[in-house]
Formats: sequence, C-alpha cells, structure tokens
Amino acid sequence: MSTSTYTVAGMTCGGCAGKVTGEVELIPGVTRIDVDLTTGGITVMSDEPVAGEAVKEAVEKAGYTLVSR
Repeated sequence: MSTSTYTVAGMTCGGCAGKVTGEVELIPGVTRIDVDLTTGGITVMSDEPVAGEAVKEAVEKAGYTLVSR
C-alpha cells in the first residue's frame, strides 16, 4: 500500500472535492482518496506508488491546480 499527500488550490466545497475525487479515482491502482477541505489537502492511497504527474493531470482535468506534492 502506498500513500501520498498533495495540496489542491481552489477546492473549497463538497462539489469541488467530488470532482477531484472522481478524476483521481480513475488513475489505475488508486484505491482510496481522503479530502480535507480545511487545508485543501488530498491523500491518495494506492496499491503501488502513483506518479505525481498523473495526480496533477487528474486534478487539472477536474478544473483545479495541484500546488504541492
């Protein structure tokens, strides 16, 4: 099991979290995503390590910006 934490800019509501979660869940191997709206943080859990670039692309596809990895 692999866990990575990121910060997403502009993710401020449940709808935002749902969009980001929906896109990141499409990354092969991702098993779970936890969202903290207070900090804008997401924690991505996966079977194997997931490339940060894949998470960045998924977050951007949802309409947000990944500001830290």
